[in-house]
Amino acid sequence: MLVRAQHGPIGQSVLAKLTAALAPSSIELENESHRHSVPPGSETHFKVVVVSDVFEGVPLVKRHRMVNEAVADLLAAGRGGGGVHALSIKARTPAQAAKGGATMQSTPGCKGGSKADDEAAARAAAAAADRG
Repeated sequence: MLVRAQHGPIGQSVLAKLTAALAPSSIELENESHRHSVPPGSETHFKVVVVSDVFEGVPLVKRHRMVNEAVADLLAAGRGGGGVHALSIKARTPAQAAKGGATMQSTPGCKGGSKADDEAAARAAAAAADRG
């Protein structure tokens, strides 16, 4: 089974829950939290590629539901902090993976609202100064 990176407790929990629920032949999880407006070391934004026989004959939307159901408690906790806020999913069968359909795609950077974005922070500071 492929697991590319080391993860903290939330990432490890995502991997354990998906492995238990889906018996993947391959799973790849990437923590993308550093691309978002969260403190360093956060585990809130992930993308996953799961390859499993259980997806055979299952429509894509149902596959995504299966993945979301496996980590539902972590997603629910993410709404209040301390869990997974966002999970990008690629769920493939072994046959699809063999055709190259199970590669981790690069993700564009966060497009706004980032407190870590220096330019956005400068605009916010200027607006606050103008107000008062």
